[in-house]
Amino acid sequence: MVAGYSAAQVRAAEAPHLARGEPLMRRAAAALAAAIRRVLDDADAPHGPVVLLVGSGDNGGDALFAGAELAEDGVDVVGVATSERMHPGGREAAAEAGVRFVEPGDTDAAVAAFAAAAVLVDGILGTGTSGSPALRGAARELVGLAIPIVERRGTAVVAVDLPSGIHPDDGTVPDPTVLHAALTVTFGAVKAGLLRRPGADHAGRVELVDLGLGDELAAMTPLVVTD
Repeated sequence: MVAGYSAAQVRAAEAPHLARGEPLMRRAAAALAAAIRRVLDDADAPHGPVVLLVGSGDNGGDALFAGAELAEDGVDVVGVATSERMHPGGREAAAEAGVRFVEPGDTDAAVAAFAAAAVLVDGILGTGTSGSPALRGAARELVGLAIPIVERRGTAVVAVDLPSGIHPDDGTVPDPTVLHAALTVTFGAVKAGLLRRPGADHAGRVELVDLGLGDELAAMTPLVVTD
């Protein structure tokens, strides 16, 4: 049985842990880096760098800290920002570890990175997804450029927490400009939108990272439970 929780429920479960200063983002990023390493170790994976699509919030921070861990281990990592802003701590850690960044607005360099990628990490939007379409501006443009490239090359897409553009609670996908993930690494609890179609059809295999929220989640009624 798999229980799916709302974004609000997960935030509420995380709150006491964050108040105690527990490094949930670092734990999530370490698990994300380990999952990406496993994808890279797949014999069928194309050769090339790990390319991070980085949003402005905590989802992008998860991707950046994971990218920093990979770069410290000698993996070639390229960051493509989808906003003028990035998580400052994640950006600093990634730069210090040797992650190379595409200049904002340089779509030619972004396309070249997508075309070379062994793994594309979707770290644009997390549980704060809202609006229709959820992806807008540069983020939507970059995803639109990436989709045909990764589909043609068979590049593995790893989604951070959930694929950017699907609703975390009801699984709706109001805009087709969404990367289909081979693997979604979700944190703390499985989001209900990963279990409900059509969101589930975009998530690929879902891997849950335990952040120690069990006691808090046990007091909540999940939105959905699947076999």
